[in-house]
Amino acid sequence: MMGKEEEIARIARRLDKMVTKKSAEGAMDLLRELKAMPITLHLLQSTRVGMSVNALRKQSSDEEVIALAKSLIKSWKKLLDASDAKAREQRRGGPLPTSSSKEAPEAQDLSRKRPELPRMPSAPRITTFPPVPVTCDAVRNKCRELLAAALQTDHDHMAVGADCEGLSAQIEECIFRDVGNTDMKYKNRVRSRISNLKDAKNPELRRNVLCGAITPQQIAVMTSEEMASDELKEIRKAMTKEAIREHQMARTGGTQTDLFTCGKCRKKNCTYTQVQTRSSDEPMTTFVVCNECGNRWKFC
Repeated sequence: MMGKEEEIARIARRLDKMVTKKSAEGAMDLLRELKAMPITLHLLQSTRVGMSVNALRKQSSDEEVIALAKSLIKSWKKLLDASDAKAREQRRGGPLPTSSSKEAPEAQDLSRKRPELPRMPSAPRITTFPPVPVTCDAVRNKCRELLAAALQTDHDHMAVGADCEGLSAQIEECIFRDVGNTDMKYKNRVRSRISNLKDAKNPELRRNVLCGAITPQQIAVMTSEEMASDELKEIRKAMTKEAIREHQMARTGGTQTDLFTCGKCRKKNCTYTQVQTRSSDEPMTTFVVCNECGNRWKFC
């Protein structure tokens, strides 16, 4: 297994270099090698080759490369789906019933086969959440689907082995419990989660949710400011400071007058403030604010 893992990791590194250099020369040979390999979910998670193939697919303009990359990703997605189905079945209390389960000898054969199951390599998965209550509400089910799709953006879930369907259901359940119904407040809350989870400029939020660093309970109630990237938080902070400064300028030390005419709205409802901005023997600078439209200007 180690040799196979190293070989796949080597291919992934070569694909990453192609993406960096923006050259897909030789990519088809590497993709065909991957196509011929018996790849397991463990190998996908340990080598992160899925992310490398997807990055190549998004950058390449070669239709043949794109088609083969899509085919690989689709087949690997089935591995994840099968694993998710198995995990859900285990949470419900055991393996799928078989048509021959009524025969005692074959039932004994099944019990003898069970110890072989741990041979399937398993990577850490988000399976510690409590079972999600089933809902027949069409709106809620649609919201769960959309949240799951947002969590699958850029295929990060393949790298961490996350159960996106179970995770999205947990998030939706927390939102529904907090809001209490599926009205506009509920829909807006779901939309804001989806928008932020899909944000290409803020992948850390999605990855933190996928790996469990941010719980479903937390993401369900986080504000837009809390979900935003560090860069956006700094921009918002600067804008808030500027707004406060302008508000204070408009409110402090001003004298209302009708001696000035606003050049923007032509109204005479203004407030002015005089400040000594130059040397003491120079006249004061007059700052004027239109109380009607907020237009600002100054006289020196």
